[in-house]
Amino acid sequence: MTLMTAFTLPVHDAQNHFRRLLKAMSEPGVIVNLNNTPEGWLPLNSATTSVLLTLSDQDTPVWLTPELSSETAQQNLRFHTGAPLAVEPSLAAFAVVNEQVTAEQLTDFAQGEDVSPETSATVIVQVKSLSGGHMLRLTGPGILEERMIAPQISDVVLNALTERSHSFPLGCDFIFTCGERLLAIPRTTLVEVFDVRSR
Repeated sequence: MTLMTAFTLPVHDAQNHFRRLLKAMSEPGVIVNLNNTPEGWLPLNSATTSVLLTLSDQDTPVWLTPELSSETAQQNLRFHTGAPLAVEPSLAAFAVVNEQVTAEQLTDFAQGEDVSPETSATVIVQVKSLSGGHMLRLTGPGILEERMIAPQISDVVLNALTERSHSFPLGCDFIFTCGERLLAIPRTTLVEVFDVRSR
């Protein structure tokens, strides 16, 4: 068993990172730097590891896409958070994926129910960069008029964001991570591919 580090000061660091995550979720598209992040449980990066340490516990099954489901990641997730590993995408409260995620997997994640929308999954997407990708226009709660972002995401993820199959309050929340940074796109946010010709 290869145990890696978690938070140095568990309570303090978890509270600090929760505040940073709250900022990211309440201000969609804003890139948030996480401080004092632990070393990533490879192949999970530091930001993904921090999100799981902050939010997951024994009541929140986590699904790791096969490309990220190393023994190191599995063992440290179970040891440090107590979170069970979901055997199917549909059972996950949190899902960790990368650019190889399929449309079928994204469709399988829990979208919530009319009477309990909070049961939807949070999808953590590891990306190569939070800039340099498709230019996206975000509108909705937490955004004054509009916000432009350009994370490097696959066409599959892009389609999931722009063509959401469920209307609010149903649907997944997305967190995009790279290194020690992240940005969030909650289900309340409208995402459109920006076309400079429309200006």
